[in-house]
Amino acid sequence: MYDTLYAVDSRFRPRPQMAEGHEVSADGLTWRIRLREGLRFHDGEPVRAQDCAASLSRWARRDAFGQIVNARVASWGAADDRTVEIRLTRPFPAMLDALAKSFAQVPFIMPERIARTDPATQITEVVGSGPYRFLRDEFVSGSRAAYAKFDRYVPRQEAPEWGTGGKVAHFERIEWHIIPDPATAGAALQAGEVDWWEQPLADLMPTLVRNRAIDTLVADPTGYLGFLRFNHLHAPFNDIRARQAVQTALDQDDYMTAVNGPDRSLWERCVSLFPCGTDYATTAGAERLEGPRSVERARAALAAAGLAGARAVIINPTDFPIIRPMGEITADLLKRIGLEADLVQTDWGSVVQRRASREPPERGGWSVFHSFGQAGNFINPAVNPLTRGQGAEGWFGWYASETVERLTGDWLDAPDPEARQRLAAEIGRVASSEAATVPLGRFFIRTAFRRSLTGILQGTAPYFWNVRRA
Repeated sequence: MYDTLYAVDSRFRPRPQMAEGHEVSADGLTWRIRLREGLRFHDGEPVRAQDCAASLSRWARRDAFGQIVNARVASWGAADDRTVEIRLTRPFPAMLDALAKSFAQVPFIMPERIARTDPATQITEVVGSGPYRFLRDEFVSGSRAAYAKFDRYVPRQEAPEWGTGGKVAHFERIEWHIIPDPATAGAALQAGEVDWWEQPLADLMPTLVRNRAIDTLVADPTGYLGFLRFNHLHAPFNDIRARQAVQTALDQDDYMTAVNGPDRSLWERCVSLFPCGTDYATTAGAERLEGPRSVERARAALAAAGLAGARAVIINPTDFPIIRPMGEITADLLKRIGLEADLVQTDWGSVVQRRASREPPERGGWSVFHSFGQAGNFINPAVNPLTRGQGAEGWFGWYASETVERLTGDWLDAPDPEARQRLAAEIGRVASSEAATVPLGRFFIRTAFRRSLTGILQGTAPYFWNVRRA
């Protein structure tokens, strides 16, 4: 539905999308972005630079990377209807990385009247400028969403690659059905009642691949990173020795096998807090995760720290098939290294609510939770919540590190790729050595679809453009 000024290709390089191009003043304080001709919103109005400026201003007050940009912005404005003008208080070399952000909170462009909605208030009108428009009257929460081709969309001329290039809509209508039961979803795909299942369970994949009418594809070749997140505010994991003991004993193979089965083509060990296979991946500081696994050494380290028998509360979802086994494995591991592990299993919504609590575990707080995310969520120091050391202002777990935050600021100001590489490696080393978060491995999720579809693209989301009937 929505489009962006820039997007990333398969190597996470920013590429123009709604933008025709840009120029930066000699002092680095003014960015001017020229819009492509022919851009229109779904209500028929032309896309103006004023719309883009308001949209970016709203995004920059909500998104973590955007907030970093916003701290350096003097004004989000427009030089004319086709030229976005961003004035800075000091140069910001990473501007394109921010504007091309394609994960979590994305800098989507919407009409100015909607973008002026308070950032803390949910918008009530869905008007984008992408190749498909949202059919609000047909939306049924938790059941179905429908989209129609936007005939006035003008695609770029380049070949499509991830979120970049020409977004050509071949279907007049698309319906997205929410089917909570995996067996029902699998049966619908096999019967031809649906064409495409975004994320089939690994347990059902063997049945699907035996069906000659179904094909599969690794949707995001950069994969997903699973992780164990500590609560750094309260015992026992406010003590670095407890966190490092878990690093010493934890075996990523246990987690990856439980999530994806024994097929090693779908997972790999990855000890880096920046995803393996991406530019900033590093093993520096992760020596405890790389060496031989040892429950005995972890148990001895906890005893020496006076933490043997300490209570740790693991909050874990029963209704999230990828995450559930992670918590169960960790609970067993913590018991084996000498902690009193309390596995609290609820629905995912309750986990999300409880992880926001900063109370001690004995007063409704927590010690550990698990999750996973696409590699792009952790692609660089500015966006990676697993390495950021913002403390109380940061992500759940509230890891604090003045060193990491200083280095992250240096990374944002770095003038060239070599300097960024060096700084990211040091950030990875510090965060890993302090066990800010424990990575559990990188894995890949296959998407499944009827062979009657062609043109499905790999990338960070299920892209509906370029897809057509065979």
